[in-house]
Amino acid sequence: MPTEIRIYFEGDKSLKPGFAAFFSELKTRAMAKRCKVEFIATGGKPQGDFTLAMATHQTAWNILIRDSERPYKPNLSAALCAEQGWSQSHADSIFWMVEMMESWFYADKDALAGYYKKGFRKEALKANSRVEEIPKQDLISGLKAATKDTAKRDYFHHKAKHGPDLLALINPVLVRKAAPNCERIFKAVLDRLAES
Repeated sequence: MPTEIRIYFEGDKSLKPGFAAFFSELKTRAMAKRCKVEFIATGGKPQGDFTLAMATHQTAWNILIRDSERPYKPNLSAALCAEQGWSQSHADSIFWMVEMMESWFYADKDALAGYYKKGFRKEALKANSRVEEIPKQDLISGLKAATKDTAKRDYFHHKAKHGPDLLALINPVLVRKAAPNCERIFKAVLDRLAES
């Protein structure tokens, strides 16, 4: 069992509190096992930061979470390892937000409605309960249409503020049910923490 888990996520550092809140169950379980969990933003260079992490934090379990930007295929992590010249042993530590982080928001539309309030158009968001099947362009256009007439305005013009807020508000249980790759993250970490 690791004594430190370092979770590198694709995105701006402003998302750190949102990811910490969303994954609070993992942090709580880890603390009970005397394992430290840290969330690290990679900005636009997730592969570079993950490469550095493997060299500088060799005793930690380094995890990479990034947008798939396309439909999920089971060999995506192995392909990234091959592309970057990483050992295939790291493939089990690479996880995907399919096709992008915002798909998770679609799993808890009520949380979005509560955040944006008046002017929020819930019906603009695709009704697919399997949020990882919604194409990236539909995720973007749906969120733009749903939020543009609210007092908080278009999500994508205020992503640095809205993204962390929404990550902290959405229900991880709903997201895990709607997004198999999100469930995979929770299961992998919880299973590893259970080893002792």
